Amino acid sequence: MVRFEHVSKTYAGGHKAVDDLNLEIERGEFVCFIGPSGCGKTTTMKMINRLHEPTAGTISVNGKDIMQFDPVELRRSIGYVIQQIGLFPHMTIAQNVELVPKLLGWDAARRKSRVDELMPMVGLDPEEYRDRYPKELSGGQQQRIGVIRALAAEPELILMDEPFGALDPITRESLQDELKRLQAKLKKTIVFVTHDMDEALKLADRIVIMKDGKVHQVATPDELLRHPKDEFVAQFVGRDRLAAAPELLSVSEVMIRRPVTVDPDHGLAEAVVTMKKRRVNSLLVTDENDRLLGLVTANELKNVQRGTVASVMRTSFPVTTPDARLQEAFEQMFLAHLEFLPVVDTDGILVGLVTSTTMVDALSRALWTDGEAS
Repeated sequence: MVRFEHVSKTYAGGHKAVDDLNLEIERGEFVCFIGPSGCGKTTTMKMINRLHEPTAGTISVNGKDIMQFDPVELRRSIGYVIQQIGLFPHMTIAQNVELVPKLLGWDAARRKSRVDELMPMVGLDPEEYRDRYPKELSGGQQQRIGVIRALAAEPELILMDEPFGALDPITRESLQDELKRLQAKLKKTIVFVTHDMDEALKLADRIVIMKDGKVHQVATPDELLRHPKDEFVAQFVGRDRLAAAPELLSVSEVMIRRPVTVDPDHGLAEAVVTMKKRRVNSLLVTDENDRLLGLVTANELKNVQRGTVASVMRTSFPVTTPDARLQEAFEQMFLAHLEFLPVVDTDGILVGLVTSTTMVDALSRALWTDGEAS
């Protein structure tokens, strides 16, 4: 969708704001740029719609070099939301929202329909707010209008320059939730500049950390918390956030890799002996290829004298996967009142077992380790 190839921006006097930047942003991806003041994040974003033009390199949108676009047409095709909102005070809310569609030649009926479609998406009733003026709305309501104005002409790409930075914490969090919900529904490509790491971790599919005009690390929120590139990233992300990373442990990192299993043709008496010998109160039933077939518990064998494991095993029960979050598995067990979860791969092969005890132990160890390191 958006590609930077060896892009640089040098201002008069030789100051290089962006230095040899290479990055590709996929269609439908939410990417946050973050970094210290003066790192080049805002300049990078503004080069996409040619508010700043690159000194060197190529920026392409949908495979076309942006320098081949008329700059006015380019900007009209890209949604843009800024911290100052930028609503025109002499225009009604409806007139503000429909401004770009009007410039693009949409007829009045289509513009009105679009306004009425968008306003409820951010919790504003068109009948109540359509004919009001910006001064009659709160700051949070005005910023909501700023967001849907960027969506009005149905752009594929939206640029957002610290859009919620001037709002109070409660309103900012509410709008972050609103934007996250909208993105899940609309799947726009969003380039978002922020100075707030919590905001980036909450919203982004990938986070681009910039330093001295260069891309320093690109990572998903999980990767960033678990594998900061160096001390600069660790300090910028914040030690308190890194200490919370144990919540991001995966099941594969803590699972028991050789759970006790039994063949479905085993007799019930033999199954009971195996339980006693291995000091477990349940057995996982697998075939010769380690495919998970079922499970049987000691309680289920109490009143059964004859037969095979296959005749009494349960075949319907919750499982988890190796790459699932440990916290998600814990919640799954808690809600279903389970003591353990079998771990299976995409082919249904049993690869491990997680228990409430192993999960609590793993999280405790990780938290103590992080506490000592900090």
